[in-house]
Amino acid sequence: MSKFSNDKGYAAFRTLQVAFVVAPIVAGFDKFFNVLTTWSQYLSPFVINLVGGHSEGFMMFAGIVEIIAGIGVLLKPRIFAFIVSIWLIGVIINLLMTGMYFDIALRDVGLLLGSFALGLLSQKYAK
Repeated sequence: MSKFSNDKGYAAFRTLQVAFVVAPIVAGFDKFFNVLTTWSQYLSPFVINLVGGHSEGFMMFAGIVEIIAGIGVLLKPRIFAFIVSIWLIGVIINLLMTGMYFDIALRDVGLLLGSFALGLLSQKYAK
């Protein structure tokens, strides 16, 4: 029997790790191509003002951050799972400041909890 089938905590750790490697990398790359959605539509007026109206450029920067975060979760989940959690707090705050997209903000709360759980599991299972 493998560690994956014997230790359910380890299985949960690896499952969350895969999710938080793949999802940020895919979403990060899509910030350049807008195939999944037009990402800049989710920026609050506050953030748009903060970046001087350069919403597409900011989304490309966000994409780079997300790609790095996904790679980080692959290599150093004990650290990067918590970085993803912090990033998601910022995403949630931005979404709430739009005055809409509350459903997406709620989904991102679930992602935040998952990334935080990955960070906690990483303390036991990551090298």
